[in-house]
Amino acid sequence: MATSLERFLQRAGHTLDRLEPLLPVQRPPLDWEQQWAARWVASPQGGYLRPIQVRSKLKLGDLLGVERQRDQLLSNTRQFLAGLPCNHALMWGARGTGKSSLVRAILGQHASAGLRLIEVERNDLADLPLIVESLGSLAQKFIIFCDDLSFEPGEGDYRLLKSILDGSLEQAPDNVVLYATSNRRHLLPEYQSDNQGWQRGDNGELHPSEAVEDKIALSDRFGLWLSFYAFSQDHYLDVVCHWVSHYATPLKLVWRRDDDFEKQAIRWAQARGNRNGRCAEQFARHWVGLQALAAR
Repeated sequence: MATSLERFLQRAGHTLDRLEPLLPVQRPPLDWEQQWAARWVASPQGGYLRPIQVRSKLKLGDLLGVERQRDQLLSNTRQFLAGLPCNHALMWGARGTGKSSLVRAILGQHASAGLRLIEVERNDLADLPLIVESLGSLAQKFIIFCDDLSFEPGEGDYRLLKSILDGSLEQAPDNVVLYATSNRRHLLPEYQSDNQGWQRGDNGELHPSEAVEDKIALSDRFGLWLSFYAFSQDHYLDVVCHWVSHYATPLKLVWRRDDDFEKQAIRWAQARGNRNGRCAEQFARHWVGLQALAAR
């Protein structure tokens, strides 16, 4: 009898070991009075919010050449904080032009007014209803931020996102707004074949134009569209000088903008195949670091 009992307890122990990773984990709620941002971490237990320590000192004044986009998103965010009608926002365009930086700078400026941010990865959008539901009773205002948002053919998560944005009986609460960035204006790819045979699709669909409309409808759910474009050479050099001053001033480094300096900055951008704010800041760190090291 004792041997049978021992075998039973051993099997039960092994079963509990296999079930333990699937059981919900009790995590203490975040203190949103002190916490500015968090990232959603998906897991078999249902997912949870992991605190993010916001260390970025980026200011809105650091974003040169995107004043129109800055002012529009800032105004929309202020409406949101004031409890007034506002829109979900989609920022699309060339990489490195300040889309994500603009959201971080707005968070830094308005965190004292109760603005908070939750990052959600593209692959975790299935958990969006769960996240939104947990925020409705809180006093703070939350930006759900999805960076580099896009979908591939056959993926169904975009329909869930459409329901959250608009069209579902259970919409997002008033203290939640969605900001997303993308390199695409339309978040789903479109093909020339989508517009061929508009009377009958290649696969026998009688109304293929309606399938095209379904793809475009996701972007239409964002009431505010902000476009970001690649920098001109003059714009790029102005941004380079801004960041060089930013890094050189604390080091008391004396510098000047001359032909040789501009040629170095242009070669840096050409080597990377783009001119944008990220590239400009990277060159500034590189150049200021070299100059400061040589001066020692």
